[in-house]
Amino acid sequence: MTASFHEMWQELRPIGRSSATGGYRRYAWTGADADCRAWFRAQAEARGLAYETDRNGNQWAWLGATGYQDVAPGEAVVTGSHLDSVPDGGAFDGPLGVVSSFAALDELRRRGAELGKPLAIVNFGDEEGARFGLACVGSRLTAGALTPEAAHQLRDADGITLPQAMERAGYDPAAIGPDPERLARIGAFVELHVEQGRALALYDSGSDADPGAPVGIASAIWPHGRWRFDFHGEANHAGTTRLDDRRDPMLSYAATVLAAREQARLAGALATFGKISVEPNGVNAIPSVVRGWLDSRAPDQETLDIVIDAIERAAAERAARDGVDLTVVRESFTPVVEFPHALRDELGAILGKARERPVPVLGTGAGHDAGILSGTVPTAMLFVRNPTGVSHSPAEAAAEDDCVAGVTALADVLEGLACH
Repeated sequence: MTASFHEMWQELRPIGRSSATGGYRRYAWTGADADCRAWFRAQAEARGLAYETDRNGNQWAWLGATGYQDVAPGEAVVTGSHLDSVPDGGAFDGPLGVVSSFAALDELRRRGAELGKPLAIVNFGDEEGARFGLACVGSRLTAGALTPEAAHQLRDADGITLPQAMERAGYDPAAIGPDPERLARIGAFVELHVEQGRALALYDSGSDADPGAPVGIASAIWPHGRWRFDFHGEANHAGTTRLDDRRDPMLSYAATVLAAREQARLAGALATFGKISVEPNGVNAIPSVVRGWLDSRAPDQETLDIVIDAIERAAAERAARDGVDLTVVRESFTPVVEFPHALRDELGAILGKARERPVPVLGTGAGHDAGILSGTVPTAMLFVRNPTGVSHSPAEAAAEDDCVAGVTALADVLEGLACH
């Protein structure tokens, strides 16, 4: 199993990696994405799995079926994740789940496990939303959480629409849309992912000789969303315009960033302005427009609403003081996802029995394809320890021993779910 995981990891590792930053730029429907897709298909075919691409560009590899049409409703056990990245992202976010899925299948075959149910591995497309600004496009379309009409309106920074990008990559954008017949075949979807935080690294197992836990189970995904704040001021000369005569949207934006941090701190939530667009974007020009994108997450809906309302009020008050016009648009939103307790408890029983100790159960503020699918099919998640908690960065890391522990845990879970 270790050799299988290491070999696949080394094959995938160079694809889409920037030599300048060491981070990954695997954006949807680009050359790097095509290379990742080719890698996935090669892994499936090398194992004799039936390969198919669904109407939304998601990739599937089947064991025990030639495709989803051969599967009875609620029978399939599915695992997988995604291969795309955020700008200059890390190696583990997404790919760890896909590589581990193939490695877990190799482990099941090594054990001689006799699976009584069809098993599938999936690579969901455009999970990160780095190119078109909306996360989990592949799974959202499949689950009906994103309409084809809305998907056709998505554009990248160069004005290329999602259908245009798909067509250039050799896919038919006219086919995109809900896929209820496929989802009806799934009895359980389990996604393995590197933890995007330090809960497992800090988990106290009760033994000084064995601090931390290499693998955990997800309990829930916090509600989260993205909001665009547009501050419209007046362009003017930076060297001749008196401070009192300015309508500077950058001041309003900066004050809003600070307000977001303070409101999140007070509420025990998270708020981040991580993307900004400035017009005319000149060193010696006062901006006419500043657009900032807010990402905010909280343990519950009420707290998130309180934080967003407070940030919007602070932005409006500062904009009025600066003579700046403000509009706020919610671009995406995902409500809280509470993973089904029955499936979560079943994973806990399987892993607890194999390890003779309880497996940590933890919530997360990060969104995932498993969260999107949770309203349609039973879903669960496994997390692999991240020693630093750093994610969405080239510094993202996981020890090889922990990755192997994740593969073993996933194999145990798949065997437990598919053998009865």
